[in-house]
Amino acid sequence: MRLGNGLDDSFDATAQLRRHTLEGVEGPSGSGIVAFGALPFDRSASGQLEVPEFAITQNRDGEAWLTALDGSTNWSELLDASLAPVQEAQSLRSLTMQPTPDEYAHNVALAVEILRSKEIDKVVLARSVHGTVPEPIDPAAIAQRLHGREPLCTVFSMPTIDGRRFVGATPELIARRHGATLACHPLAGTIALPPNVAPDDYLNWLLGSSKNQYEHSVPVNEIVNALESVYDDVHAESSPSIVALRTLAHLGTWINASCRTVADAPDALAVLRLLHPTSAVGGVPRQSAYELIQRLEQHDRGYYAGPLGWIDANGDGEWWIGFRGIEVKGNEFEAWAGAGIVSESDPTAEREETKAKLASFLSSVLVDVVQ
Repeated sequence: MRLGNGLDDSFDATAQLRRHTLEGVEGPSGSGIVAFGALPFDRSASGQLEVPEFAITQNRDGEAWLTALDGSTNWSELLDASLAPVQEAQSLRSLTMQPTPDEYAHNVALAVEILRSKEIDKVVLARSVHGTVPEPIDPAAIAQRLHGREPLCTVFSMPTIDGRRFVGATPELIARRHGATLACHPLAGTIALPPNVAPDDYLNWLLGSSKNQYEHSVPVNEIVNALESVYDDVHAESSPSIVALRTLAHLGTWINASCRTVADAPDALAVLRLLHPTSAVGGVPRQSAYELIQRLEQHDRGYYAGPLGWIDANGDGEWWIGFRGIEVKGNEFEAWAGAGIVSESDPTAEREETKAKLASFLSSVLVDVVQ
């Protein structure tokens, strides 16, 4: 199912999914006919939703449901399949940074000047690395390695329209829609966690940092205000909590919303149209921040920081922010990292934050350290 104008398309995915008929035992939300997709950061760019030949849904109790499309190959072969050996990490053959680390710090300084003039409250600036390794990269090996390294993240491996695969592990939930209820978990405010060091002092610093607390409050307030326009009841936690990953920690806040009836609740794609891009990956005001991103980055983000997830025939779905990932094709890869910039931001510190983020995911593919 192609979204020719991306999230700006009025395409009704649930109506398309309801055309399929199901036989057998009915499963919970997320089972049955489900469309998956990774959508570009640019909400007007073309996107694609794919209905897989096989879909396996498992709940927390271990119960599982298998859905196979008509005409599928023998599904028993799928259940009997064994995991291939995990591909070893490879050394770099080439690496290009866009912009360079020094150019990125300069861009942050330019953004801070604009932020201090009060034209924009917050903007997220990113930088990318594009490289090659000696052998074709196995996306399944990356996903398997990330599953062990980042147990608190959602691991993904999605095909893209241009023939690449976007694979990674994201900690940030844009929206989980289940019937009349919705949950969002924005993350903003970050600190790197050094290896082999007790993290308590770092986590306490993050909780007490006025700069990071303000950076975090911007997307929380933005999402609450947006949801209040369509939901009857919206509630956000009074203060953020720590989300600690292997090498990084973030501030996170749970936001819950509900409608009186399921019929009143927007489906998962409609929620995305309302929220994306949040200020956690774009900025505030949305359009002004987006224009500044285009001016300073001068490089299409592609699927980085775009939504990825699924929607079913009932309109339920889970959508996550597509970062902490790598786009791969053959022996080539591209990865991105960004940082939220506010008027108090320090260009050198923001550059080092993106360095830590890049090193975190590229270590799932490469031996070398990213600068």
